[in-house]
Formats: sequence, C-alpha cells, structure tokens
Amino acid sequence: MTNKSITRRRFLESSGKATASLAAGAALLSVPQRARAQSAGDQLVLALIGAGGRGAAHAMGMAQLPGVEFKYVCDIWKDRGAGIMGDLAKIQKCAPQRISDMRVALDDKEVDAVVIATPEHWHALATVWACQAGKDVYVEKNPSNSIWEGRKMVEAARKYHRIVQVGFQNRSGPYAASAREYIAGGKLGDIVHVKVYNMLSGAKWEPKPDGEAPAGLDWDAWLGPAPEVSYNPGRHLDWHPWWDYKGGTLADDASHQLDLTRMALGDPPHPKSVLCIGGNYAFKSQRQVPEFQCITYDYGDFSMTCESGNATGYLSKFSGDVRYGDKWPHWPTAATRVEIYGTKALMYLGRHGCGWQVVAEGGRVIDQDKGYFPDKWHQPNFIDCLRSRKQPNSDIEQAHHSACLVHMANTSYRVGQKQLMFDGATEHFSNNDAANALLKPAYRNHYRIPEAV
Repeated sequence: MTNKSITRRRFLESSGKATASLAAGAALLSVPQRARAQSAGDQLVLALIGAGGRGAAHAMGMAQLPGVEFKYVCDIWKDRGAGIMGDLAKIQKCAPQRISDMRVALDDKEVDAVVIATPEHWHALATVWACQAGKDVYVEKNPSNSIWEGRKMVEAARKYHRIVQVGFQNRSGPYAASAREYIAGGKLGDIVHVKVYNMLSGAKWEPKPDGEAPAGLDWDAWLGPAPEVSYNPGRHLDWHPWWDYKGGTLADDASHQLDLTRMALGDPPHPKSVLCIGGNYAFKSQRQVPEFQCITYDYGDFSMTCESGNATGYLSKFSGDVRYGDKWPHWPTAATRVEIYGTKALMYLGRHGCGWQVVAEGGRVIDQDKGYFPDKWHQPNFIDCLRSRKQPNSDIEQAHHSACLVHMANTSYRVGQKQLMFDGATEHFSNNDAANALLKPAYRNHYRIPEAV
C-alpha cells in the first residue's frame, strides 16, 4: 500500500489583507470606544462573557499566552465562574473581577477584547454591542441564531474595524489547510458530492414544568433578545431543543463539520437551494427542534447532504487518542466524519484534530495528513490578530456563510419541510414568504439589534 504524507504547514492566518488600525466609531449607551493601536509587546486586557465550560477553556488558554490578562469574568448567574476566576488568579498578576452585566466591561476603556461564550441567542447582540464599543471579539459557534443577525455581525465588524474571530477552530488546523490544498490541486478530481455526518447518541427529551428561577439568576437577562417566558429549567439548562435559543444539534456539533467542509472546498458561496426533512423519529418526543434531520444543499456543480441526529449510540465522536494522538478512527462508525467524493478518489475528513485520509479502490489509503486538536493554534491566532490587525483564520464573514447552512436547513424544516430557493446576493429566499419571515428573530425592545448597526 502506497501511503504518502502531506507536509504539514503552520496555518496561523487567513489570506485576507490586514485591516486598518482602531478607528473612532459610535458608542452604545455612552460606552466609549477604545482607540489604541496595538504592538507586539502591548499588554492585552480581555473580558470573559459567559463562564461555562467552553468559555473557561478559552480564558485559560488565552491567559497563558504572553501579554494577555482577563480583567473581568461576566455571568448572569451568581457565583457561576468561581472556578475559572480562581484559575485565572493563579496565572495572572491579579484576580479578575466578577460582574453580571457585560456592559461594565464594554464601558471599560482598558478592555481590548471580549470572549463571548453565552447561549447562542445572545451571540449576535453581544458581538454587535462589543463592536460598537470598540472591542474586538472572540465568539463561540454557532455565531448566530438567524441569517439576518449573522449579517449584522459582519456589518458591525466591518463598520467599526473590529477583529471578530468565531470558534470554528478547525480553520486554524494545519490539516484543514492541507485538505484544501489537496482538493484545490485536483487530486480528488472534480468534486461531485459531499456527505456531512453528525449522528450522535442521545435520549428522549422530556418537558419540565415552569418554576422559580434559582437564587442569583437574572432570568430576564438570560432570555435577552428572546421572547419573554416564565422560568423553565428545561430552557435554562438545555436550550438546544428550542428555536428561540439555538438550532439544535445541527447548530451545535454539525456546524463544525459544515464549516470545516466549506473551508476544505475553498469556501464556496451560498448554495442555490436547501431541503430539510426530519422529525422526532427515535423517541417520539415533543421537542421543537427535531431529533433527526436530513438535508440536501444544491451548489450547482455538486451536491451536499448532512445527516444530523441524536439516537445512534453505536457511532461516536473522535476519541482523545485520535484528536491528540496518531490513531486514525474507524471511519464508518465515526459520528462526525465528512466524505468528499471526487471523480478520482474519496477523502475522509475529520474535525477537531482527526485529519484526513484519501482512499482509492479497495479502501487503499493513498494520501493522508494527521491532525491535532486545533485550539493550540486558534486561540493564539486571535491574540496575534488583536496586535497585527490582520483578519483571523475564522473571520466572521466566512463563519456567517457556514452558519447560514444551519439556518437555511432549519428554516426549510420549519416551513413544512419544503425546498427553498436561496438568493445568495440578498440572503433571502425567492420562493417562500414564510421562510423569509424567519430570517430575523422577534427581538424584545430592550435587547434589539438595530437595522443600522
């Protein structure tokens, strides 16, 4: 068996040109803009907004980089974040301050950037507020909860000359760059079809009764832009199955595969159409976001499908020895694999450090590049870009295009599992008014993104 290996390359910046230095801009609620150019030796002051597990991981990773300090840890649930505050205090010269309103950090002239790791329905508004306040942003995936608000994030980043990096960390992995180079070089032949998998394990969703919010939780602030409802522990602690807060498993794990696939294919523009069928097939639950979804995207010269669900326990995500070691997965039972079909060969592509293998007839591996979990490149890339003002690897523009694949599919399902034709230039559907009505959430007045950001 011939087994060639692609030379690894450190992929620490995107191909975009450097952006301008910090410029004066509008303020939010009297929040002044920070207008200080950075140099390689400057101390960077950050704030963490959302002190859950992923936010804490980002804060710890970035705080250990030279010249980085977290001044604030913000969470609307009292005492949440005590662990990360203690950890940061051990590696910084001083302990961060605990706050519950992100606008305290946005109002602080010393803060250069924020790390947003809230539930998804807060991502867009928090990002726009931060850009208006002159702060750079690292925002977790999925970056938005609708197509319209994702576009507003892009507009805010460009208007205020902000760095906005999205937590699609595969874009900083050398294996992702080498996969793109391999495909662009024609070694797979013409791409005719792509299969994206997100087939995870799960259990039946059970509704919970409304109740009293736990002590120290600001429920109104947690809801933020979403419609006002009574406190419900199901919404609060598991917001994934609710349209108001997230797009389900598709917006969670599958968004990583969809974004990695777009990068490997050279970041194609929006697809021409989408069709999503699905339902609560496995557990017959009453959850809003379906247990299973099967999506077809038409890109004109190739098709792409995505299967996403929560009932296939015999499939599994890539293990630690795949993400951090030299082991390859058993591809047929890999829950989050991508299959890229060319006229010459098939590429198996894996997220979060797995890497890729190309197989020919009989399953013979003819090329490969092993990966490593990409946080070790993605977090430094954000910090480097704060100083250089270059576009980050996962800039909000391409991240928005990837997020749109989630929103388009969910919209197709929500309007009756109909095929929707999409106008990429205007980011509207051309054949369904009901679908266009779902482009923009119905924000509450005091948590609203304006038309002109």
